[in-house]
Amino acid sequence: MFESAELGHKVDKETFKREVPKLRAELLDVQYDMLQKKEFPVVILISGVDGSGKGETINLLYSWMDPRHISTLAFSAPSDEETSRPYMWRYWRALPPKGKVGIFAGSWYSQPITDRINGNMHRSELDGRLEDINRFETMLVNEGALVLKFWFHLSKDGQRTRLKALEKDPRTAWRVTKESYSRLKTYNRLQQVAGHVLRVTNTAHAPWIIVEGTDDEYRSLTVGRIVLDAMKRRLNQEGLQHVPVAPPIVHPIDKKNVLSELDLTQKLAKKSYETQLAKYQARLSELVRDPRFVGRRSLVLVFEGADAAGKGGSIRRVAAAMDARQYQIVPIAAPTEEERAQPYLWRFWRHMPRTGRAAIFDRSWYGRVLVERGEGFCAEADWLRAYAEINDFEHQLSDAGAIVIKFWLQISAEEQLRRFKERQDTEFKRFKITEEDWRNREKWDDYVNAVCDMVDRTSTGLAPWTLVEANDKNFARVKVLKTICERLEAALKDEDGKNIEK
Repeated sequence: MFESAELGHKVDKETFKREVPKLRAELLDVQYDMLQKKEFPVVILISGVDGSGKGETINLLYSWMDPRHISTLAFSAPSDEETSRPYMWRYWRALPPKGKVGIFAGSWYSQPITDRINGNMHRSELDGRLEDINRFETMLVNEGALVLKFWFHLSKDGQRTRLKALEKDPRTAWRVTKESYSRLKTYNRLQQVAGHVLRVTNTAHAPWIIVEGTDDEYRSLTVGRIVLDAMKRRLNQEGLQHVPVAPPIVHPIDKKNVLSELDLTQKLAKKSYETQLAKYQARLSELVRDPRFVGRRSLVLVFEGADAAGKGGSIRRVAAAMDARQYQIVPIAAPTEEERAQPYLWRFWRHMPRTGRAAIFDRSWYGRVLVERGEGFCAEADWLRAYAEINDFEHQLSDAGAIVIKFWLQISAEEQLRRFKERQDTEFKRFKITEEDWRNREKWDDYVNAVCDMVDRTSTGLAPWTLVEANDKNFARVKVLKTICERLEAALKDEDGKNIEK
């Protein structure tokens, strides 16, 4: 894989001086064009062998382009805050918005490669992480990002020569450390691991570009031209290539579905409701203060449902059982300009709770396969691929210790109409009803189909859906609280099992 990067590629200094002014001018033109259109971000990953010119290349791109619209993200060992969230969390938050360039010095590949070299990660674990990365990069590209992945290569002798040259120059000597030379000892292991990583993640949508790092001029011109050509092609591309990653939607011919079979007549008398509400709120309060939860787990609650189904009331009863410092309620409305400039999951990524905390979402990432699907706010290919992307996202949350509990609150069309009229006629409830709510009633059947598809495709073993019969608010609120307690209890028992195994 690295043979072509060990041929001794060179560019003489005169050619370099002649080519650079034109290249810089074109890079600036393309950068401003991209900034004006704001159609896509550019994500540049800089990886490779120590001493191969990674830092120099980043500095060069900064000097050749407008640095005001470039961000450089350098990642070292994760902080305590980062280790208490999913592995990808710190990279999710660092993605550049549309129109901007983000350069990653050290990326989502760095830690897996290091862990594998040091023997802290099995081959099967590495392959699992690489599969996650491939799906993540596919999502970025489908969301419009231009992803450029550079691997700077040196032969072992070339690395040693390069380190000595850097060490002799007073301007660069500070870059060479004892650790730099110690990595010569693991060079062969790095090549073996990196070769496997590059092969597995060298995909059509985000291929690796291997660049020989021996000659500064060659490396600089090569990277500059590749970045320029890729940005030009992307700007000239008409639309995005959408490839759905889900089978066709098929609806049952007998009209039975997961919503039609719910018993919406279930009720809970006021006295029984008050008793059970107090019981489960007390139990929830104990569970979220349990050391097994506080020290190792987090809680992600998702509330979706028909308009006027009682999501807000259920959320308030859940929140009342917890310390206000322990949870965050995240109400989701139409995305802002800042959020539209990022992948659709970005605005949810940044609200993921750390260990010992809870995030309660009043509507969620499922808007992509519900409202955006129903209202035509995204293409069919976008909401079709979203099912798999959402499953991947929730799987990563679970792997990081989050307990993901998802509720769909369902009421009948008749009960919805009654609640709409009540809201309209009650002065202090009028803010809860809008023209859009009335308009959505006309699409009742379309939304039922969308909800059933959502449940079928995203109710997984790690993050199953709980369908709540919500015609009676008392019944719905108790079912929600009881479900949360049962899921938390089961998760904490799993923690006990893990401790016994250790």
